[in-house]
Amino acid sequence: MKKLFAEFFGTFWLVFGGCGSAIFAAGFPDLGIGFVGVSLAFGLTVLTMAYAVGHVSGAHFNPAVSIGLWAGGKFPAKELPGYIIAQLVGAIVAATALLYIVSGKAGFTDVGGFAANGYDALSPGGYSMMSALVAEFLLTMFFLLIILGSTYPKAPKGFAGIAIGLALALIHLISIPITNTSVNPARSTSQALFAEGGDYLGQLWLFWLAPIAGAIVAGLIHKTFFSKD
Repeated sequence: MKKLFAEFFGTFWLVFGGCGSAIFAAGFPDLGIGFVGVSLAFGLTVLTMAYAVGHVSGAHFNPAVSIGLWAGGKFPAKELPGYIIAQLVGAIVAATALLYIVSGKAGFTDVGGFAANGYDALSPGGYSMMSALVAEFLLTMFFLLIILGSTYPKAPKGFAGIAIGLALALIHLISIPITNTSVNPARSTSQALFAEGGDYLGQLWLFWLAPIAGAIVAGLIHKTFFSKD
């Protein structure tokens, strides 16, 4: 239960901090933090929680990460359901809190796209479904390779959280214009549930399929080439 609570709170913080920065601060009049600020916010959420609860649960905060670690032989299959449920619940509770806060703004009418992910007309830059699929696949694959490599026993000790947090920030710098950046099915699900103005739930399949496929490929690559002396 300690592991599941750690995953709940870690995923809550990721969604609340990362998506919250996009909702409240990215376009704030004259002082918005923009894409760079949102990218940094996502990286900081993972970095801070990696050191706060990483020693408890491994700091996955992402179903694709859990599945990728399983594919790489670093995580038992029997723990996958509990982790994924805890991550989904944490993400949805965080999205609920964000919805409550944003609805208290003067003149509030609806949440619009919230911080949801999408392609075609729902892509920030108008990118196609295939562009979104390839981007999410590749970015998640490299994210998992960084996670698996930085946490490998022979890697420098104590720096994995920094590498992983910076990797997530870099991923957002690349892909916010493409899909609003997912690489995390729990994060995508939490936002799609509340977003308005488009078929975000209908596009959610891509933000489960592509990250999980990329994570599995990364796990197999690491297991085959990098985890053997």
